[in-house]
Amino acid sequence: MVNISDPNIDLKKLNPILEKYKNISGSLITILQKAQEIYGYLPMEVLDYIAENIGIKPAKVHGVATFYTQFRLKPIGKYLIMLCQGTACHVNGSKAVEEAICDELGICEGETTEDGLFTLNNVACLGCCSLSPVMMINEETYAKLTPEKVRKILREIKKNGSGKEVSA
Repeated sequence: MVNISDPNIDLKKLNPILEKYKNISGSLITILQKAQEIYGYLPMEVLDYIAENIGIKPAKVHGVATFYTQFRLKPIGKYLIMLCQGTACHVNGSKAVEEAICDELGICEGETTEDGLFTLNNVACLGCCSLSPVMMINEETYAKLTPEKVRKILREIKKNGSGKEVSA
């Protein structure tokens, strides 16, 4: 039986997914993806519950969840910043943009602000090389960034909940 340390985690939400996929060989990644959609990340209790219900050792479930970068083991902020660090973005100043983000928000790559608003993740490529340097915040793309421009975007989001007014 899985112990729940967070009362906000309702494991019953997983039951339809587990019922659908538990007898399908090779479905662990799909189950983890769907679980992450429900909870926003994969709490340890969820991983243990999945293992218990589909008959896979917890170590294997944890191993898969930690191997693939698509899975998160910690909650992310309301605004997920994905900052491109690909070659074009790097050459055009993504490191200076990253420094500005870290300075403005008081976090480092992979961290979430104390207020739970922002999480910063560096990514290998966003596929917008001609617009470099580029970041995405949730579904919104921001191009031709400078340290000053990124600070303005972040302040606008903090103020209004959206940075769309200052996007490129």
